[in-house]
Amino acid sequence: MSKTFTNDFVPLNIAVLTVSDTRTEETDTSGQLLVQKLTEAGHTLTAKAIVADDKYALRAVVSNWIADTTTQVVLVTGGTGFTARDTTPDALEPLFDQTITGFGELFRQISYSQIGTSTIQSRAVAGLANSTIIFCMPGSTNACRTAWDDIIASQLDARFRPCNFVLRLKNTAPGQCESRG
Repeated sequence: MSKTFTNDFVPLNIAVLTVSDTRTEETDTSGQLLVQKLTEAGHTLTAKAIVADDKYALRAVVSNWIADTTTQVVLVTGGTGFTARDTTPDALEPLFDQTITGFGELFRQISYSQIGTSTIQSRAVAGLANSTIIFCMPGSTNACRTAWDDIIASQLDARFRPCNFVLRLKNTAPGQCESRG
């Protein structure tokens, strides 16, 4: 089977969802950071929303985005802790066709050096749904910075080797990781 790779940057269409009962556009520093990071990287913001910590409201917004033929990535900040109102993983994991377990594992590993054992309280998750990748990260601005800078940015860059998610997303050519042989 031939490999399809590109040495060119492929701009992606990304939506940002902030999950919070208290944030507004003016106080949504995590959502603002993600928008800044994705646009600085050369991607396009397709939508941005703030939704209360409600499992069904969350699922409705993300379901619309993954059904949309344009949106290729959804970045979700907030609702990944252990309080009764933190329902992001519970709301979105049923939508996943495939779970990307390595995202949460790596996020917690990196976070350990920053916040110590408190990292076990993060339920950061990611998955692929209708050829749209969904990254769910904690609501703190520092957690979003860690997730974007240390994990997400490279995985959304078609030039990153040995593999990245770009060729798995809708409206991109099919591909695979390079052989490690």
